[in-house]
Amino acid sequence: MRLISGAEAPSFVTEDATGKRVALADYRGRRVLLSFFRNARCALCNLRVHHLIQRFDQFQRAGLVVLAVFESPAESLVQHVARQEVPFPLVADPTARLYELYGVESSPEKVAAVVKEEPGWLRPMIAEAQSIGYDLVPEPGSNFARLPADFLIGPDGRIVTAFYSEAPGQHLPWESLES
Repeated sequence: MRLISGAEAPSFVTEDATGKRVALADYRGRRVLLSFFRNARCALCNLRVHHLIQRFDQFQRAGLVVLAVFESPAESLVQHVARQEVPFPLVADPTARLYELYGVESSPEKVAAVVKEEPGWLRPMIAEAQSIGYDLVPEPGSNFARLPADFLIGPDGRIVTAFYSEAPGQHLPWESLES
């Protein structure tokens, strides 16, 4: 079930890829961007992480916390995503517990449609991901049908914006995070 703006953000306690405790309640009083990605080898996901890293100082100055969740084991996150020297927590959720908690969709049909149609916005993203060292290769055992989602959570713990993508590579627009 999809979450909506104004709803209380579902609370969770988990660990990041290094074993450090991550609890949503610990960020109460701050704005949080909770981003759900596909898997650690996803080129488009790693491109988005790259862009988050580039904006991280700006986000920090604005008081925005970033938490990134991947449907991959911690070892994959360390091997593929963390090589970018990510300054925010990377949460491994290989059992998709948090994905279910936040209603993040898995849709083989939507992913297949994007692969088949190859929309105009996709090719430049693939090229940019390749330019930073990420090719379009599947992660063995991963859920290839997972779609990304982003949740901007306010200081009061309520969802300000719930963004559920319709295609791999789609995320909450940057302008939504700057206000």
